[in-house]
Amino acid sequence: SANVGAVAPVHASYAYDPRVSVILLPSNVGKRKAQIAAIRRSFGDLVLNVDSDTEIASDVVSKLVRKMQDPAVGAAMGQLTASNRNDSWLTGLIDMEYWLACNEERAAQTRFGAVMCCCGPCAMYRRSALMLLLDQYETQFFRGKPSDFGEDRHLTILMLKAGFRTEYVPDAIAATVVPDKLLPYLRQQLRWARSTYRDTLLGLHLLPGLDRYLTLDVLGQNLGPLLLAISSIAAIAQLALTDSVPWWTGLTIVAMTMVRCSVAALRAREFRFLGFSLHTPINIFLLLPMKAYALC
Repeated sequence: SANVGAVAPVHASYAYDPRVSVILLPSNVGKRKAQIAAIRRSFGDLVLNVDSDTEIASDVVSKLVRKMQDPAVGAAMGQLTASNRNDSWLTGLIDMEYWLACNEERAAQTRFGAVMCCCGPCAMYRRSALMLLLDQYETQFFRGKPSDFGEDRHLTILMLKAGFRTEYVPDAIAATVVPDKLLPYLRQQLRWARSTYRDTLLGLHLLPGLDRYLTLDVLGQNLGPLLLAISSIAAIAQLALTDSVPWWTGLTIVAMTMVRCSVAALRAREFRFLGFSLHTPINIFLLLPMKAYALC
């Protein structure tokens, strides 16, 4: 952290605990270099990465360790929830977004042995695998510059490239603080979108060696927003140029939204997921333009 003074009491409380070693780097060098410093000085068989704004349940370590007993597994992540989900309408939406990302996307990917991004708030790695990959991880460049974003996705891609499986453990629960205002949320999504585009390109050559479902998954994640953007632009153009309301486009988007939210509500057994339909206008009018900007 840039504000070392704020965490000094935490360091002091563990100063005499022989199980704990606090590493203070000379300056704030970013997440990637901090991770690498800790990994290089570690000695256990497994390394657990937990973001500073995250609290993990008491049984998370044991549940992730059970998954890591298979030597073919290089990394495993837990399920993310928003610890501040009741703070605002936005944090409630993000909490549902996390549930869908974990229990639809990651759950499907783990069925085929390759979670494409083990998220930073709660991810366990095999140390022997990390040591093989650290040099590549540390020296990643993008367009001639050292990379300073997308650590979680890139490290996962390197694990898959090295031949390890990556897994999702749905009952290993980690609660993380999410943005409670729109602008910080959009900044976060911009970083994630840039990482997704860059590492999707890097990971394309892995797809032939993985289950065919994962090729479908990657295509869907990238073509789905594109088709939604084209439909939305066409609808706006129709309204502006012909003065006719694009009913079919609007009804199709509403129908698909309600089907998705209803299925999520049934699976999660929580009616609040019907409210995730509010995410659709945010997606169309804010996230899609932001993703186009990220791609540029």
